[in-house]
Amino acid sequence: MSNPQQLRYSKEHEWLSAVEDGVATIGITEFAANALGDVVYAQLPEVGDTVTEGETCGELESTKSVSDLYSPVTGEVTAANQDVVDDPALVNSAPFEGGWLFKVRITEEPKDLLTADEYSEFSGN
Repeated sequence: MSNPQQLRYSKEHEWLSAVEDGVATIGITEFAANALGDVVYAQLPEVGDTVTEGETCGELESTKSVSDLYSPVTGEVTAANQDVVDDPALVNSAPFEGGWLFKVRITEEPKDLLTADEYSEFSGN
Protein backbone atom coordinates (compact mmCIF):
# COMPACT_ATOMS: atom_id res chain seq x y z
CA MET A 1 0.00 0.00 0.00
CA SER A 2 1.40 3.35 -1.01
CA ASN A 3 0.72 6.65 0.72
CA PRO A 4 0.86 9.63 -1.67
CA GLN A 5 4.01 11.65 -0.96
CA GLN A 6 2.31 15.04 -1.44
CA LEU A 7 -0.12 14.47 1.47
CA ARG A 8 0.42 14.83 5.21
CA TYR A 9 -0.95 12.34 7.73
CA SER A 10 -2.28 12.30 11.29
CA LYS A 11 -1.74 9.57 13.87
CA GLU A 12 -5.53 9.08 13.80
CA HIS A 13 -5.13 7.94 10.15
CA GLU A 14 -6.50 10.98 8.34
CA TRP A 15 -4.74 12.59 5.40
CA LEU A 16 -4.54 16.27 4.54
CA SER A 17 -3.88 17.73 1.10
CA ALA A 18 -1.68 20.71 0.38
CA VAL A 19 -3.40 23.95 1.34
CA GLU A 20 -4.76 25.98 -1.58
CA ASP A 21 -6.09 29.47 -0.77
CA GLY A 22 -6.22 28.45 2.89
CA VAL A 23 -8.35 25.34 2.22
CA ALA A 24 -7.23 21.72 2.64
CA THR A 25 -8.98 18.48 1.69
CA ILE A 26 -9.24 15.72 4.32
CA GLY A 27 -9.88 12.00 4.09
CA ILE A 28 -8.90 8.76 5.78
CA THR A 29 -5.95 6.67 4.71
CA GLU A 30 -6.07 3.41 2.81
CA PHE A 31 -4.68 1.73 5.95
CA ALA A 32 -7.66 3.03 7.99
CA ALA A 33 -10.17 2.15 5.29
CA ASN A 34 -8.84 -1.42 5.16
CA ALA A 35 -8.90 -1.71 8.95
CA LEU A 36 -12.51 -0.51 9.06
CA GLY A 37 -13.73 -2.94 6.46
CA ASP A 38 -16.61 -2.08 4.13
CA VAL A 39 -17.84 1.42 5.03
CA VAL A 40 -21.64 1.53 4.89
CA TYR A 41 -22.41 4.92 6.47
CA ALA A 42 -20.65 8.28 6.69
CA GLN A 43 -21.64 11.18 8.92
CA LEU A 44 -19.52 14.17 7.89
CA PRO A 45 -19.29 17.68 9.30
CA GLU A 46 -21.51 20.18 7.52
CA VAL A 47 -20.51 23.30 5.60
CA GLY A 48 -20.08 26.11 8.12
CA ASP A 49 -19.21 23.80 11.02
CA THR A 50 -16.06 24.57 12.96
CA VAL A 51 -13.72 21.62 13.47
CA THR A 52 -10.88 21.46 15.98
CA GLU A 53 -7.61 19.63 15.53
CA GLY A 54 -7.71 16.26 17.31
CA GLU A 55 -11.44 16.38 18.10
CA THR A 56 -14.27 14.27 16.74
CA CYS A 57 -16.10 15.78 13.78
CA GLY A 58 -17.98 12.86 12.28
CA GLU A 59 -18.36 9.11 12.11
CA LEU A 60 -17.75 6.23 9.74
CA GLU A 61 -19.67 3.00 10.19
CA SER A 62 -18.53 -0.23 8.62
CA THR A 63 -19.60 -3.83 8.62
CA LYS A 64 -17.05 -4.34 11.44
CA SER A 65 -17.48 -1.30 13.69
CA VAL A 66 -18.21 2.39 14.13
CA SER A 67 -15.24 4.74 14.12
CA ASP A 68 -15.05 8.39 15.07
CA LEU A 69 -13.65 10.76 12.50
CA TYR A 70 -11.08 13.22 13.87
CA SER A 71 -10.07 16.50 12.28
CA PRO A 72 -6.33 16.87 11.69
CA VAL A 73 -6.74 20.68 11.59
CA THR A 74 -8.71 23.54 13.11
CA GLY A 75 -10.93 25.59 10.84
CA GLU A 76 -14.28 26.03 9.11
CA VAL A 77 -15.75 23.33 6.88
CA THR A 78 -16.18 24.65 3.34
CA ALA A 79 -17.37 21.43 1.68
CA ALA A 80 -18.51 17.92 2.56
CA ASN A 81 -18.32 15.12 0.00
CA GLN A 82 -21.95 14.28 -0.73
CA ASP A 83 -20.78 11.44 -2.99
CA VAL A 84 -19.37 9.67 0.09
CA VAL A 85 -22.60 10.22 2.03
CA ASP A 86 -24.55 8.72 -0.91
CA ASP A 87 -22.01 5.93 -1.56
CA PRO A 88 -19.83 5.32 1.54
CA ALA A 89 -17.95 2.52 -0.25
CA LEU A 90 -15.93 5.26 -2.00
CA VAL A 91 -13.94 5.51 1.24
CA ASN A 92 -12.71 1.96 0.58
CA SER A 93 -12.40 2.02 -3.20
CA ALA A 94 -10.78 5.46 -3.60
CA PRO A 95 -9.59 6.79 -0.22
CA PHE A 96 -7.16 9.30 -1.79
CA GLU A 97 -9.36 10.41 -4.70
CA GLY A 98 -13.18 10.31 -4.81
CA GLY A 99 -13.37 9.09 -1.20
CA TRP A 100 -12.20 12.40 0.32
CA LEU A 101 -14.44 13.48 3.20
CA PHE A 102 -14.45 17.25 3.69
CA LYS A 103 -12.61 20.50 3.05
CA VAL A 104 -11.56 22.99 5.71
CA ARG A 105 -10.44 26.62 5.64
CA ILE A 106 -7.59 26.30 8.12
CA THR A 107 -7.43 28.86 10.92
CA GLU A 108 -4.47 27.35 12.81
CA GLU A 109 -1.39 25.66 11.43
CA PRO A 110 -1.66 21.91 12.07
CA LYS A 111 0.79 20.32 14.47
CA ASP A 112 2.40 16.90 14.42
CA LEU A 113 1.45 15.88 10.88
CA LEU A 114 3.57 13.13 9.37
CA THR A 115 5.14 12.79 5.94
CA ALA A 116 4.16 9.77 3.85
CA ASP A 117 7.31 7.92 4.91
CA GLU A 118 6.80 8.77 8.59
CA TYR A 119 3.16 7.64 8.38
CA SER A 120 4.16 4.36 6.70
CA GLU A 121 6.61 3.70 9.52
CA PHE A 122 4.02 4.69 12.16
CA SER A 123 1.27 2.49 10.69
CA GLY A 124 3.60 -0.39 9.86
CA ASN A 125 2.74 -0.49 6.17
